[in-house]
Amino acid sequence: MVDREDLPAPAEGLVLTHFLTVRDVAVSRDFYADIFDGQVVLAENPAIVKIANGWVILNPGGGPTPDKPDVTLSPPEPGDPVSAFLNVRVADIAAFYADATAKGAEFLTEPLDRKAELRCYLRDPDGYLIEIGQATGMLEGIYADPTPAGG
Repeated sequence: MVDREDLPAPAEGLVLTHFLTVRDVAVSRDFYADIFDGQVVLAENPAIVKIANGWVILNPGGGPTPDKPDVTLSPPEPGDPVSAFLNVRVADIAAFYADATAKGAEFLTEPLDRKAELRCYLRDPDGYLIEIGQATGMLEGIYADPTPAGG
């Protein structure tokens, strides 16, 4: 039996989880458990990985269901535009980057200084984008430059 504290099932109020449609539940489950030191709460149907103070729920795609008519779930295809991504905040980005790289994570770049924060990105096995960031300047009232209009 799974401990209620390990499930995204609050006794009151709410919790926020992130659902990802994946091609291979085992591969994705192992990625999130390994790279983010997550705890596998359920192995499948759906897989649930508890990471720090949140959960990632992983399940294969599929067609509409009675509670979501006209909705089909599928993982991203290479080249698809990104409209949402996981945003993971860490206390020590250099340590996280070194540990995750040693575990096989492939980052788009090394951590870069963006004034307000240090940040870098990686993709999971299905191509989902994950931002890793550490607050730096924002703790001192220094923020990133505004994004140009239209870009």
